[in-house]
Amino acid sequence: MVGGTGMRTQLSIGELIIHLRGQHGLTQYELADQLAGVSGNDGVTREEVSRWERGKRIPGPYWRNWLSEVLGCPAERWESAAVAARRSRNIPDQRRKNLD
Repeated sequence: MVGGTGMRTQLSIGELIIHLRGQHGLTQYELADQLAGVSGNDGVTREEVSRWERGKRIPGPYWRNWLSEVLGCPAERWESAAVAARRSRNIPDQRRKNLD
């Protein structure tokens, strides 16, 4: 994705899930159901998908693998999106440290 300044910006994993889920016309419930179906693990819920999208949690490698399969996005992109999400989570902490 290219930002307004012409610089390349990396989507966080939450933004990537929202984008790809929208492209596939899936609700959070439907994505959770599909993930449960392909993985054989019903541990993912709509609430968990929501937490991923809001950046409250970052899906681990297990779920990133299944997200890759369900949403048709290469595993490498999921990994870079997870890194971007971790970086964006650390920004507020760094700002707080600078204020102290």
